[in-house]
Amino acid sequence: MKYRLYVDEVGNPDMGASQDPNHRYLSLTGVILELGYVDQVVHPRLEALKRSFFRSHVDEPVILHRKELVNRKPPFDALRDAALETEFNTELLRLMRELDYTVITAVLDKLEHQQRYTAWRYDPYHYCLHVLTERYVMWLRRRNSTGDVMAESRGGKEDLRLKASFERICLDGTQYLAPDHMITALTSRQLKVKPKAGNISGLQLADLIAHPSFKAALALQSGQPLPDNFGGRIARILLDYKYDRRADGTVSGWGIKWLP
Repeated sequence: MKYRLYVDEVGNPDMGASQDPNHRYLSLTGVILELGYVDQVVHPRLEALKRSFFRSHVDEPVILHRKELVNRKPPFDALRDAALETEFNTELLRLMRELDYTVITAVLDKLEHQQRYTAWRYDPYHYCLHVLTERYVMWLRRRNSTGDVMAESRGGKEDLRLKASFERICLDGTQYLAPDHMITALTSRQLKVKPKAGNISGLQLADLIAHPSFKAALALQSGQPLPDNFGGRIARILLDYKYDRRADGTVSGWGIKWLP
């Protein structure tokens, strides 16, 4: 079977903003899906959900965006009806539980990174992508499987930089993986970069999961409870069922990697 890691981010890579508590962290979340399963199950179920609640049409598909959903902006303004919102939330949570996927999240504390590594300035996004790719390849190797990686487009020049960075990871390997490990596990040294507007189900699922996953990582790191809101309910599903984990159930260092 061939897998794909769909990547979405929370926060921004600007190290200059690390002193601001609202911009202190950068989080990259990858959702691992088997490609045949995406075609046969994930895409049809997401499309059915969108048709049911937002009248999505094949010619003009509704694209799921967490921020617009939370703010009930068109085409999600139907969620201003409390009863409909409750029904949608119930169906979305059911989908999150029932779909077969694995989540890996890397979170960088930019402030701590600056304080600890005064002379080292690795691009934060590329650093997180490096760690995420490494964990993904480890996951593939444990299953004797192969796969590739797709990230949401961030714009022309930035996309080119990301692709170059990903190719270097594949060619050079990592601290824990030799280059031949990367080459045998990854079917392509080319990072696939696509806009969510392309109605790519894996990227939409990653978009819905990325922020709750960041909050789950933050709660785990700080020893605090999960948020008491809808995102916290998604985070609970991830912690109970979806994160990559060690055989004894340990998530930290496996499904959640805190940096530095």
